Amino acid sequence: MRERDDILTRSGRFALVDAGGPGEHAAFARDVRAGLLAHPKRLPCWYFYDSEGSRLFEAICELPEYYLTRAEQAILEERSGELASLFRGPITLVELGSGSARKTRVLIEALLRRHGTARYMPVDICRPALLDSARALLTDYPALEIRAVAGEYSDGLRHVAEEADRPRLILWLGSSIGNLDRPEAAEFLRRVREAVSAHDRLLLGIDLRKDRAVLEAAYDDAQGITARFNRNLLVRINRELGGRFDPGRFLHRAVYNAEVGRIEMYLVSEGSQRVRIEALDLAIAFAPGEAIHTENSYKYSPAEIDALASEAGLRLEQRWVDAAGRFSVNLCAPASR
Repeated sequence: MRERDDILTRSGRFALVDAGGPGEHAAFARDVRAGLLAHPKRLPCWYFYDSEGSRLFEAICELPEYYLTRAEQAILEERSGELASLFRGPITLVELGSGSARKTRVLIEALLRRHGTARYMPVDICRPALLDSARALLTDYPALEIRAVAGEYSDGLRHVAEEADRPRLILWLGSSIGNLDRPEAAEFLRRVREAVSAHDRLLLGIDLRKDRAVLEAAYDDAQGITARFNRNLLVRINRELGGRFDPGRFLHRAVYNAEVGRIEMYLVSEGSQRVRIEALDLAIAFAPGEAIHTENSYKYSPAEIDALASEAGLRLEQRWVDAAGRFSVNLCAPASR
């Protein structure tokens, strides 16, 4: 590990802001307590992404049912040169929820071809995943500079505002915006709008409304990897908070709520059980069939995307859709104040 870390320290092209800080564990404990005492029970989806959760999500992206990654990748590959040409000189490429940055490589390569150099600011809650992707990128792209932020989106936005010496292209890919309900999504995009200038652009990957069977298969795959990803939340509680969950006693459920346009994911208790969480000095009772709500993933129509951008103070400049009409990538500019 020390030798691998030297790739970061010796390059002179890497800086890390660890925004999670000592309060991260306390926040996890607080949110688990509040969520499991709520009616109905819930757990925030951003806690999926510890090291194992991030690894499982990368596996999900390879699944035949999970069309989102392939559809978005195809659009980015087709449009990367066009996106790079929007800027006359080197830019800062900011990515919210960067993960492995696999799709982002297409844009990095296009920017390097056109401008010779680029700065990349990945923002991710999983520090190990952030460091692993930075090592790989610095090795593969000698003209790339990385200023990483280990933390939540709000932490990233504070640092985006400081990157004002060159234009910025802010990426929010993978339909991560779908994890926020519609008012929350508009509010967050307003905050992005306040952090950028007229020269900056925002690139949003947004999944589209479609047939229930396609959506439910994407979030409940035949191999059970998404189920393992969902149950990993319980594994994390066991490891970090002294939980006594038996993950095998909770079923993974993913259903499409067509009325509100979202996939809903749950962990459903098999039978009656009582689970102790030592660090919280708490015992949680579950009735047979009782569910913990772990994630929403909202889907959008083109009209809903237009309304979202307008409400956030953004102007839609371009929308690209994959050949099958499943997924959209949307280029937005700040609207005039």
